[in-house]
Amino acid sequence: MPIPRILTVVQARMGSSRLPGKVLLPLAGQPLLVRMVERVQGAHLAGAVVVATTTEAADDAVAACCAAHGLECFRGDALDLLDRHYQAARYYGADVVLKIPSDCPLIDPAIIDEVVGFYLHFADRYDFVSNLHPATFPDGNDVEVMPIEALETAWREAKRPLEREHTTPFFWENPGRFRLANVTWDSGKDFSMSHRWTIDYPEDYAFISAVYAALHPTRPDFGLDDILQLLNRRPDIAQLNAHLTGVNWYRNHLDELKTVDPSQTRKI
Repeated sequence: MPIPRILTVVQARMGSSRLPGKVLLPLAGQPLLVRMVERVQGAHLAGAVVVATTTEAADDAVAACCAAHGLECFRGDALDLLDRHYQAARYYGADVVLKIPSDCPLIDPAIIDEVVGFYLHFADRYDFVSNLHPATFPDGNDVEVMPIEALETAWREAKRPLEREHTTPFFWENPGRFRLANVTWDSGKDFSMSHRWTIDYPEDYAFISAVYAALHPTRPDFGLDDILQLLNRRPDIAQLNAHLTGVNWYRNHLDELKTVDPSQTRKI
């Protein structure tokens, strides 16, 4: 059986109502987006990695950053991320597509490999594999994997605005139609609502910057366990964005989502 062509799509744009331009904020001497892509590229099974931004003028800065750092960049629809992912997958000739948002600069490459490795091992059994339904890893380790055939089905048939904007709900909102699998943290713990390692607010940036400042100089490839050990030693870092734990996009769509309940999100 031929090895599938894997494409990891890192969606990124300058627009952010809570933290404008967050993807290009400085982090350990480089733009945050560059640091994140470095971590994704550290995964053995990430395949080709492309930054998928929009065609809006504001995102010329994202494209320029990619060009300056030798990163692949694809530009597509600003609001229809399902279309942006599908068009990028077609352009790069992908057989398997990974979706990873650009607000995960602490993502552990080992977690990417674990989720993708599970999918590849059981590729004949599943149409969609993630570590988010239900989530157990610290928030900011989001990995979703699907074959191009399934992505094309979603691209062709998904109609609801949230399905287009968030790319993958059409899969996990239709468990009777798609063969779904979830990879949970083998520690047996669930830190998805208690540990926030994603970036959406200034406090998140302060947290992520502090983690990088503490770990990156001596171990650029630091992973999940290194971060947890740091937070045990430095609870002051954990407190920087502790009041935002559990806050995610679900909170705005609880009346629309069939497979998400209020325990999986929190309002500020």
